[in-house]
Amino acid sequence: VDIELKKSLSIAQSKSITMSGKGKSKGGRGDKKAVSSSTKAGLQFPVARIGRYLKLGKYATRTGAGAPVYLAAVLEYLCAEILELAGNAARDNKKSRIVPRHLTLAVKNDEELNKLLGNVTIASGGVLPNIHAVLLPKKSSS
Repeated sequence: VDIELKKSLSIAQSKSITMSGKGKSKGGRGDKKAVSSSTKAGLQFPVARIGRYLKLGKYATRTGAGAPVYLAAVLEYLCAEILELAGNAARDNKKSRIVPRHLTLAVKNDEELNKLLGNVTIASGGVLPNIHAVLLPKKSSS
């Protein structure tokens, strides 16, 4: 009887017997890694943080699920647009770093950004180089 019991135990140990419960189940939802709402939307800007600020700011009594995604997308687009133009301005001045002067040149030279940020003062940004036509020396006619 002992020999039969040892054989049945060795057979049971060689086969992986899975019981009901948590075990090594392959079905069900399983352990999923958390995916941020920014990743789901394909954005770099923080969707969840913007949603939290919308709620804490009391802009409205209720906030839809799409509102922070849309706002994050708009902010990301504006940021990318300004940074691209400022990078071009930095490259024109043979600089590898964007400084406030490049931001000012980028905003003031772009018609739509100038309209959006017309009343904004950028610290240590300076002004556009401009000399009025009246002040220029007259061309001699000879």
